Amino acid sequence: MPQAGTPEVAAQRAGPRKQGTVARLIERFSRATSVIVTDYRGLTVKQLEELRAQLRAQRIDYAVVKNTLARRAAREAGMGAFGDALTGPVGLAFGFEELSVPARMLGDYFRLNRRLPVVAGLVEGRVLDARGVQTLAELPPRDALLAQLAGTLQSPLTHLAGTLDSILSTLAATLDAYRAQLEAA
Repeated sequence: MPQAGTPEVAAQRAGPRKQGTVARLIERFSRATSVIVTDYRGLTVKQLEELRAQLRAQRIDYAVVKNTLARRAAREAGMGAFGDALTGPVGLAFGFEELSVPARMLGDYFRLNRRLPVVAGLVEGRVLDARGVQTLAELPPRDALLAQLAGTLQSPLTHLAGTLDSILSTLAATLDAYRAQLEAA
């Protein structure tokens, strides 16, 4: 028989609604590429709904949940260290595609409204503080990074092609001059 105060007893006492919430959070934690923790105090219900609509358009889920349930879900999803970031009233933004989009959108929202500060983040299993999330938000989009990489890789090849073309042009001009000299002689 489990002892009082253990997680097993707490899970048994938790109602089906809380168990359902934890199960949904575990699923979100498992699928998410990034999770951003925000302090939602100061936002009205209308502002929260508008924010959710903006985030939903980018395939980002925003959930306000009890910290105990979020900590339990994070622990069960294998992200126990993330539980330390869940203090005070928090909202969680789950991003399922590009890593930096949730951080960028929430950062933009904060700059415009001076509400909803970012507290922490979780990116590919790594916990970030608020500064780390801000750095993530400043990254260019994935497509821009790939274009920069392609340009960086292409530059030496373009230079090599130009150099080889120059050498071949010089060789052709030299051979043509030699031919003309032989014809004249």
